[in-house]
Amino acid sequence: MAKYSRIEVAETMKDNGMVPLFFHSDIELSKKVLKACYDGGSRLMEFTSRGDFAHEVFGALNKYALAELPGMILGVGSVTDAASASLYMSLGANFIVTPVFREDIAIACNRRKVLWSPGCGTLTEIARAEELGCEIVKLFPADIYGPEFIKAIKGPCPWTNIMPTGGVYPTEESLSSWLNAGATCVGLGSQLISKDILEKKDFDGLTAKVRQVLDIIKNIRK
Repeated sequence: MAKYSRIEVAETMKDNGMVPLFFHSDIELSKKVLKACYDGGSRLMEFTSRGDFAHEVFGALNKYALAELPGMILGVGSVTDAASASLYMSLGANFIVTPVFREDIAIACNRRKVLWSPGCGTLTEIARAEELGCEIVKLFPADIYGPEFIKAIKGPCPWTNIMPTGGVYPTEESLSSWLNAGATCVGLGSQLISKDILEKKDFDGLTAKVRQVLDIIKNIRK
């Protein structure tokens, strides 16, 4: 069962401004990545379900977060069907992120009052997702659409909250382009938690990088 309500998760996404995305099959390595992000100030992590037995890794990771990292909100991404969403919610997932818009996932998540963020690429998809209770829409792949897409959507629909993912970089130029266009928060995967960091196990470097990104976001929002 989720520890945090969908409203609490949405508010944390808005406040932090950034959601790290990560997957690895090694549980101990995953714990160190999570701890590094936490130490850097992040209070969110999207664990992307992209490997065999990924749910087992998530289960262990969420137990670790609940025991050792107060205030850390773990969710799951790359979910493509309601059964998978239900499985992860039974393991305590606090939010579900999907690459596509699916009503069956919306129903499963709403039944448990868990935040769900579907990948949308048109205003019609976004509007339908909001009709089904979506708080924050995922724009994916964001690099195909660009910041101007968000700016255009926010014109007629200023209430819409959008999280671009894919094509966002941990630089002031990239972050300012998305946030100034109206993005509520951004999703950052391999651009933040890089292959090089994982190979070198540079967790101190990851902590510094997360802290730097969050500081850039705060400065942009001033």
